[in-house]
Amino acid sequence: MTGLTRSHEAGPEQPEQGRSRPGQGIGPGSLTAGRATAVLDERMRFIGWSPEAEALFGHRPDEVLGRSADAILTDTVTGAGLLPTADSPGTYDIRSVRRGDGRPVPVALAVNPLAHGASGAAWLVVAMSVELLRQRAIDRAMLAGLYRQSPIQLVVYDTDARVRWINTAIEKQFGVTLEEAAGRFVRDILPEGVLLTEDGRAVKDVERPILQVVRTGEPVIDVRYRSPTRLDPHHQHVWSLSYFLLRDDVGRAVGVCEAGLDITDRYVARQRLALLSRASGSIGRTLDIRRTAQDLAELVVPEFADAVTVDIVEAVLGGQEPQHFATHPTLCQVAHRTHHAAAKDTAYGALDTVRLRCLAENAPATDTATHALALPLKARGATLGAVAFARSRHADPFDHEEIQLAEELVSRTAVCLDNARRYTREHATALTLQRDLLPRTLPQQPGVEVAHRYLPAAGPAGVGGDWYDVIPLSGARVGLVVGDVAGHGTSAAATMGRVRTTVAALAALDLAPDELLARLDDLVARTGAPPSGPAEAEDQALGVTCLYAIYDPVSRHCVMARAGHLPPVLLTPDGHAELVDLPAGPPLGLGGLPFECADIELPEGAMLALYTDGLVENRHTDIDAGVRALCTALAGPEDGQLDKTCDRVITRLLPQAPEDDAALLLLRVHALAENLVVTWDVASDAGEVARARSLACNQLAAWGVDEAASFVVELVVSELVTNAIRYGGAPVCLRLIRERGLIVEVSDGGHTSPHLRRAAMEDEGGRGLFLVAQLTQRWGTRYTPTGKTIWTEVPLVPAQMPGTFAGEQFDL
Repeated sequence: MTGLTRSHEAGPEQPEQGRSRPGQGIGPGSLTAGRATAVLDERMRFIGWSPEAEALFGHRPDEVLGRSADAILTDTVTGAGLLPTADSPGTYDIRSVRRGDGRPVPVALAVNPLAHGASGAAWLVVAMSVELLRQRAIDRAMLAGLYRQSPIQLVVYDTDARVRWINTAIEKQFGVTLEEAAGRFVRDILPEGVLLTEDGRAVKDVERPILQVVRTGEPVIDVRYRSPTRLDPHHQHVWSLSYFLLRDDVGRAVGVCEAGLDITDRYVARQRLALLSRASGSIGRTLDIRRTAQDLAELVVPEFADAVTVDIVEAVLGGQEPQHFATHPTLCQVAHRTHHAAAKDTAYGALDTVRLRCLAENAPATDTATHALALPLKARGATLGAVAFARSRHADPFDHEEIQLAEELVSRTAVCLDNARRYTREHATALTLQRDLLPRTLPQQPGVEVAHRYLPAAGPAGVGGDWYDVIPLSGARVGLVVGDVAGHGTSAAATMGRVRTTVAALAALDLAPDELLARLDDLVARTGAPPSGPAEAEDQALGVTCLYAIYDPVSRHCVMARAGHLPPVLLTPDGHAELVDLPAGPPLGLGGLPFECADIELPEGAMLALYTDGLVENRHTDIDAGVRALCTALAGPEDGQLDKTCDRVITRLLPQAPEDDAALLLLRVHALAENLVVTWDVASDAGEVARARSLACNQLAAWGVDEAASFVVELVVSELVTNAIRYGGAPVCLRLIRERGLIVEVSDGGHTSPHLRRAAMEDEGGRGLFLVAQLTQRWGTRYTPTGKTIWTEVPLVPAQMPGTFAGEQFDL
């Protein structure tokens, strides 16, 4: 029976005491499921034959029982008979055995001794096909490889999520043995471990995917798990874990297998890309230098560093150009952020040192001993400041790739800071221009109290073109104007200055509000038209809105017109606030439609509010609701002082900085006392000139006006009344108004304006109006529906002409 061909199957190592290994129990001495078995007596004759043996060899039991083993299992190639393999456990003989139908079949045989008993059974024969033997060998090798050599971490849990088995990869990475882990939950073994969601949030329920697999039977793929390990307690590792259900032979769930792979490097790389992606949307969201620096600090802590400081050159905060800085500029810390969990381990002292070295060298500076990194903030070749990062002493220092990432983040921040710096400069320039073009103080006019507020826009749009003005007019009247130029920035401010100057010039002509707006509309349309050539267009004046009103304290009448602007709010003395019913007109520069006036009589003590849309409209409040809120704020309890009323209105309507410019002009009206105004009708007769002089002198004496001023008034009355009778025509009227000075007005029915000229030496006339102009403070002409009015303002201390009131007598 020599020459037997044998194949030695590679079995598992012998198990350690008290420990179950993969593959243990697979071999000739294990369960015989899936294999053919037969029993031999001590003379090697068959006394048992299984159904599997019948299927494998093709012999029925009655054909085999009692026969010799060599008669059935002899090798057809070598003729070798059956030999016991008890001296070589786990060894199979490979031979070709003839089946009952005559065909040879390759099989693997093993003969193991049995305990002798009364039955006479002495040997157990185990047989299987060679293909099944090979498959089982592969299975055992695979299980052994997964246990000892696989880089994939494998854990088997029971259905309660307790650990039952781990492979050596787990032991090597986590420093945990099976004896320590068996029967425990993962949360008890690694208490700092968490699951990571898609958006990066940490979840402490680490057993959740295991129980989900037990409940549903469906695998769970690619679960991110993060934790430090016993072998590396100061660093966070990330694994990708997948779970599937384990079932027994009858399909019952017996546990869950977890397969894990350390993806820390890949995860970190992905996080860096995600950090850069978030930087695009989080850094530079505003044009505020400090906010931009804060954006960077909030982005990198704690994901990239445990502490960060951002220092900006002081001049940059004011919007200055970087090239104007000194060699050693003054730095201001505008952002500082620390991860509290690592605060006590962060090398703060290294931040100052590495930052100073960075600025001195104008290049990146690192300190691996203290885990610090500093980078200059550079934009357009100029250094705006420096950013310093620091990590906990237990963390890894910044490597080359992380330094590159930091440089990219700092570079993006520098560009945003430079944009914010340029905006700061332009905003400051526009704001300065706007404030310089607005009236610094408003003139104090008789019969009115005035208060005003202007709030520039706080958003990225910048300063706009809102303006207001109070213009002294003839006859103690006052012109009120408020307007808004479309757009923002220096262009809008410059356009506002041009329009405001134009309004003041037109108001000096004593034009009615509708006529003034008509002329202004024509000028705006011409200056705002786009150029026909290739030259760059100047700032546009199209889209300007304006409201112009004239209040007369003598009659208490207010005449107003508007061009695309919001109507004013009238607050009556009894506290009722409402919009004035004022016809709407188109914005200036559009043309095509006329402007209409409204004439209202204001009661004594009434208040008029003129404002721009920035006060009553924003992205959260429509204009109608804003106007109602303004009326409610004005209708509140009377503060007595207009400045307090202004503050109350601004506080209620604009609790935060406005998104658009806002202007508010409040006017409380009073009537001039009746004893300060006198009026006489003058007949169209030359003899009435002397009577007019006499009436004027008597009134001036009653007012207590000194003789010098009375002489000037007498001269003015004589000249103006004479001209009205001679050139103007009926009706002729003389009016005197006593306020800070003396106002002399002569009205007639003519529409021809007098012309000031210098008389030649040989001329007999033409000197009267010249003398009037020299002796009065101001004079002019305004037209009325029935004619015109020549007015003059005489100071109580009149200016002296050469040779006049200095010991000389002036002879009329």
